[in-house]
Amino acid sequence: MSELRKDPISNRWVIVSKERAQRPDYYSSKGDGSGDELCPFCPGNEKMTPPEILAYREDGTSANKPGWTLRVIPNKYPALRDGADFVPLGSGLFHGLSGIGSHEVIIEHPYHMTELEHLPENHITDCFRAFKKRLVDLKSDPQLQHITIFKNHGKSAGTTQEHTHCQLVALPVIPKEVSEQISRCRHYYSTNNICIYCDIISQERSQNLRIVAQNESFIALCPYASRFSFEITILPLNHSARYENCSDQELSSFAELFKETLTRLRKVLDNPPYNFVLHTAPVQKDDETDSIFHWHLSIFPKLTTLAGFEKGTGVYINPTLPEEAAETLRNAHIE
Repeated sequence: MSELRKDPISNRWVIVSKERAQRPDYYSSKGDGSGDELCPFCPGNEKMTPPEILAYREDGTSANKPGWTLRVIPNKYPALRDGADFVPLGSGLFHGLSGIGSHEVIIEHPYHMTELEHLPENHITDCFRAFKKRLVDLKSDPQLQHITIFKNHGKSAGTTQEHTHCQLVALPVIPKEVSEQISRCRHYYSTNNICIYCDIISQERSQNLRIVAQNESFIALCPYASRFSFEITILPLNHSARYENCSDQELSSFAELFKETLTRLRKVLDNPPYNFVLHTAPVQKDDETDSIFHWHLSIFPKLTTLAGFEKGTGVYINPTLPEEAAETLRNAHIE
């Protein structure tokens, strides 16, 4: 059984999960990358995974059988488990919780060697629609406080399964970084009476130095103080704290810009390993948070390795100017 433990000095939560050490490494294990009965995410191998929570399917096909275009399943080796009891742990300075929560896998499509950005925009929209549905469903659990959706692309970015997929982790606590980010948003709003992300979008559009791409509803940019080379943030142009409040039209526009942004990144960096993280407001409805926070998606190419200085100080060394990264991405020729 996993545990959540809180560091008494930093207030940072850590998940201790022995089950995660049991994960098999399927990445490129067949050599040709074609996918066959070894891959638990390929059609015909549904018996290798836990039963699906959500699936988009062809008419007339049965649950947990081939015929799906997208599947959401519980992670077979979860960092946290749903259905567990909420039990305080530790004593004295040391505080913790039993490892309750949810850990899910979103299998984006049935094609073993096709990346998400290569799919038609309507299929990417379906993936983003599945994100929304899972957020809405999980918010009904009163024990959950924060939900993160993320993707690890490439072995060095943390994936053990090359069949492209995303993951969702729902926590019974709000992570320290999220709490600190909301606190900074609150301070800016109290002083300026506007969301800091909305002000950032306004300044970036007026300067036009770090914009990678934009459409009628979203903007992709390299943040002014990017921690990583070619780091990109995608934000809705209209203020919204919660991803799950997106309309169908907004999800379609998001898919369009996401596809273009990832295609540019792949073209410039030759299919780099990367992580993306969807940042949305904590689960519980809060009018103040809804006013001050702005949901967004962060994309982190993994081009360098964090070393002692970064880990010891929290100060990142980025060898690429964000303005130059944005210009290179903008100028990339994509079909």
